[in-house]
Amino acid sequence: MKNEETNIDLLFSNSRPIFYKRRQVILRPEDTPTGVYYLKKGFVRLYTVSESGEELTLIIFKSGNFFPVMWAINNRQNIEYLEAMTEAEVWRVSRETFLEFLKQHPEMQFEVTRSLLARLDGLLERIKYLVFGNAYQKVASMLVICGERFGEKKGVTTLIKLPLTHYDIANLTGLTRETTSIEIKRLERAGLILHQGRFILINNMNKLQKEAHWGDVIPSND
Repeated sequence: MKNEETNIDLLFSNSRPIFYKRRQVILRPEDTPTGVYYLKKGFVRLYTVSESGEELTLIIFKSGNFFPVMWAINNRQNIEYLEAMTEAEVWRVSRETFLEFLKQHPEMQFEVTRSLLARLDGLLERIKYLVFGNAYQKVASMLVICGERFGEKKGVTTLIKLPLTHYDIANLTGLTRETTSIEIKRLERAGLILHQGRFILINNMNKLQKEAHWGDVIPSND
């Protein structure tokens, strides 16, 4: 971790921090990225909007993540929005500088690849529930995913260190805000979650996983 931080400091040694306010858009679909961003502090979401105006959050970036990596490496056109979910501090370098740095530092290649695969794993789990799960399963499973990715564990409890509103969870699950609120209340009444200020506390991750029928949405091939 120390070497990784040293490499990041070296990569952005000639950059200056850029600050975004909560809900401020960083990139729009029609924008051509001006470089590769490193998220130093805060949370940023990648989302898309349907023709009817409905939002679906695809990825939530946390501190330590780079974006947009697919554009940088594969020259993929930017077709989604990037928005600060909280106050955010980012650092930016040119695409050419980022790619050259990866070539010269294989350990950074590994970290970037590991981060991409972790997000891919979360997306695969979300797809299962978005397609096959009911509303209750979708909300419960999304909280499990957020707990695993952004959670702080203490005993059997897990505090999701990402401030999630009902609106945010609705955009992650593809449900309406009203339906999301109903399912969150069900989880609260069951004693599976509770709110601590802006954060959600999972009282028992194993119980929440079972409630979501984690891993049982699609029949096993075994």
